[in-house]
Amino acid sequence: MRGVFESTEIRGMKLGNRLVRSATWEGMCDEDGRPTIRLAELYRELALGGVGLIVTGYTFVRPEGRQMPGTMGIDSDDLLDEMKGITSAVHEAGGKICMQMVHVGGQTRAKMAGSRPLAPSEVDVPQFEDLPRAMSREEIKDVAAAFGEGARRAREAGFDAVQLHAAHGYLINQFLSPLTNRREDEYGGSVENRCRFLMEVYSAVRGAVGEDYPVMAKLNGSDNLEGGLSREDAIVAAKKLDEAGIDAIEVSGGTPASGDGAPVRGKIKPGVNEAYNLELAKGIKNSVTCPVMVVGGFRSMEAVEAALKTVDYVSLSRPLIREPNLPLRWKGGDLSPATCISCNKCFLGGLKEGGIYCYVEKKKREKGE
Repeated sequence: MRGVFESTEIRGMKLGNRLVRSATWEGMCDEDGRPTIRLAELYRELALGGVGLIVTGYTFVRPEGRQMPGTMGIDSDDLLDEMKGITSAVHEAGGKICMQMVHVGGQTRAKMAGSRPLAPSEVDVPQFEDLPRAMSREEIKDVAAAFGEGARRAREAGFDAVQLHAAHGYLINQFLSPLTNRREDEYGGSVENRCRFLMEVYSAVRGAVGEDYPVMAKLNGSDNLEGGLSREDAIVAAKKLDEAGIDAIEVSGGTPASGDGAPVRGKIKPGVNEAYNLELAKGIKNSVTCPVMVVGGFRSMEAVEAALKTVDYVSLSRPLIREPNLPLRWKGGDLSPATCISCNKCFLGGLKEGGIYCYVEKKKREKGE
């Protein structure tokens, strides 16, 4: 079995353990996507807490490709100084950090995007708040190129890797899904055609950063949604990435329209309903040669160790909001489960107060506990 705290390497990026901080919206950037000192300090704390790899919150490659307030941008060279501040903070603390890049496509609002949202097709589906506009071929090429430019900036700023967000109903996932991709040209129809945008994005990114730099992807193993990306088609996409040279695939599942199968779930209980994407990850792991990561509901060391019998890395999000030092706690011998109760108030409160925080811990401090 793969050891939780053994050292590994992904295309030259040395990692101290198999625990990954999965991308998490932090809401700690200015209106133009410029990161603040608070965000750099958050990443520094995560690095000091001992997680093997930090993946940033989803970072938009073009202004119309953002969804939430306070989201980080990688769409301009003007942001590089603050980006370098982030990577320096993490590296000084002994950590490694990966930039996750996204275009959210139709999964935003015109008010946030600054114009009518873009999507593969003009379709009215539950995951779109506003009816999007179908992208032209030229716009598709331009967005793929923007991913490449974002990756160039990430490497220049000192990030140790980049990750393409191809999950959770965002633009790449929208092209993969028959529900949101109704195109009749070379980008729609067959699963091979629906994978075309994903592969063009990967090609642009690989061309921008070179062969010696880790490029990863976050991929839905299924949209968990009738008419959406199926398990079988997700495996096709994973195989294409693997054959093209992707360095790791992080498996998730669901979109905001997926109901009980949405990406973020409540009421996770250690030993009861953890690791809810593991079966999806197993299917992809059995089909590719690259390392596979899995995210979704991990709360106990037992669940992490069980997952590592199949996959290569386990990703955590909400547990590290409450306990940034959870990896060090487990490594030090305190193997009690993460104290996160999956209330999701970290995000709900963060929207109101300008950045994520653990609601439970804040209330304890206010009570003097």
